[in-house]
Amino acid sequence: MSETYTPDNLLDRLSDPATLEAQYERGKRRERLLLDRHLGRAGGDALAVGCGWHPGRHLLPAPAWRLVAVDADPARPAACVERGEADAGFAGFAGALHEVPDASYDVVLYRLVLHHVAYAAPLAPVFTEAARLLRPGGALVAVEPNLWYPVGAALAAANRFGLGVRVHGTPDDIPLSPRRLVRGARAAGLAPQLHTVSYVWRRLPPVAQRAVGALDRLGSLPAARALGHSLLLLAHRPA
Repeated sequence: MSETYTPDNLLDRLSDPATLEAQYERGKRRERLLLDRHLGRAGGDALAVGCGWHPGRHLLPAPAWRLVAVDADPARPAACVERGEADAGFAGFAGALHEVPDASYDVVLYRLVLHHVAYAAPLAPVFTEAARLLRPGGALVAVEPNLWYPVGAALAAANRFGLGVRVHGTPDDIPLSPRRLVRGARAAGLAPQLHTVSYVWRRLPPVAQRAVGALDRLGSLPAARALGHSLLLLAHRPA
């Protein structure tokens, strides 16, 4: 479970909610585009771990995908099912889903989850668990903020000096480096590929968002895929 979020923080005081929402929706469209291009399958069974209130149905639409939501807070998967954003749900923690059978899913999704896990625990058990839960040819999918992006580096510095809550509302937003994501997947026996979701920081003014967002189409190029604000890790289990 992530730490309590404090809305009275520096960045939220300076940000327009409509601007944040516009980039959030733009990012969701880009995530879906990348998955459609690179996942290699159009349906199956998916597990959204650490689902929160939004399990990722925009990535894995019904009826092609049966989506199971998991969160440490049992109210959240239940709400997802009630709203029709998930087909089933249960309470559980990333890296501790020991009762879920091996090779049960075609996709294991961690959308904006691993950087919270990294605050409290090693990521290796999470990657190992995902590999265990995947069927041959299935894929771990993770969307994460990038430590190598200037904003990610600045947030990491704020965390290091104990300013995380004051600056961005929580101590457990831990931007992850592309190297850490790729190495974690490989160590678990998965074959990773990395893509930039967007080069846009969602707190930029709309004009700047549109200008910088034009670069997003370059986000799968080898020289550019690890440089974005947000990253998509797609790590397949060998068939």
